[in-house]
Amino acid sequence: MPGILTDKGIIDFNRALNSMNKKENSDFPLTKEKIEKVIKSEHLLLDQSEFIPESDLAIAPCVPRPSKIICIGLNYKKHALESGMVVPPVPVAFTKYNNTLTEYSNDITLGTEGEQFDYEIELGVIIGRKCKHVLKDEALNYVLGYCVANDLSCRDLQFKTSQWLLGKSLDQFLPLGKYVVTSDEVSDPQNLQLKCWVNGELRQNSNTGDMIFSVAEIIAFLSKYMTLDPGDLILTGTPEGVIMGLPEKKWLKPGDIVRVEIEKLGYTENKMI
Repeated sequence: MPGILTDKGIIDFNRALNSMNKKENSDFPLTKEKIEKVIKSEHLLLDQSEFIPESDLAIAPCVPRPSKIICIGLNYKKHALESGMVVPPVPVAFTKYNNTLTEYSNDITLGTEGEQFDYEIELGVIIGRKCKHVLKDEALNYVLGYCVANDLSCRDLQFKTSQWLLGKSLDQFLPLGKYVVTSDEVSDPQNLQLKCWVNGELRQNSNTGDMIFSVAEIIAFLSKYMTLDPGDLILTGTPEGVIMGLPEKKWLKPGDIVRVEIEKLGYTENKMI
């Protein structure tokens, strides 16, 4: 069930709505309207709620059951160039599935079906309102919040065919950060620092300002072709520094520890097994 992080501990979101006499289903997916109602009553919740220590909880994926996981490829110019691909004129969209989600900080089983395992730090965007044909200038009004994501990839499977699906959708290949940080806490999604470390060595260090297509442009583009629903997760691409783009390619292997972190959003750190 969803929870709210406070300085005093975690508030159960169901209990929060009940204390406000809101007879609504507060299970996932959360909507922007429900979040806004709780934010408006924050002072009441802090006085009346029971707080759960975060250390007492097992943390599930912060976006547990999205109806869609939409990924944007080659959305940083330097990453496109290091990949040996043309900078795209429109967003390159592909998908991952819910089987790629895993509990926070869980170990990741690489498996035996591929060999060229790689990391990708990405900004995750969670939709909070149903939208279709949204204008770019209005697109961020439909965002519930943001999270850290590691779009783990198996490159030999990714390029086995013309479609990237196999290399992107292995089990557990989308570890997320601990929190969804609501959009009111992120004034500018195009000014967030992203970093990735492997075994303590900094591999990626960039800023979302280097995206080719902004978060707003991505939402507007996708909503022309499909309805975006509350809880949908959009991954907005990775910057340069992936193994695929290095001169010497030492792919991820069991025992490696990958940490991805985004300014204001937190991190996830996962051991490959």
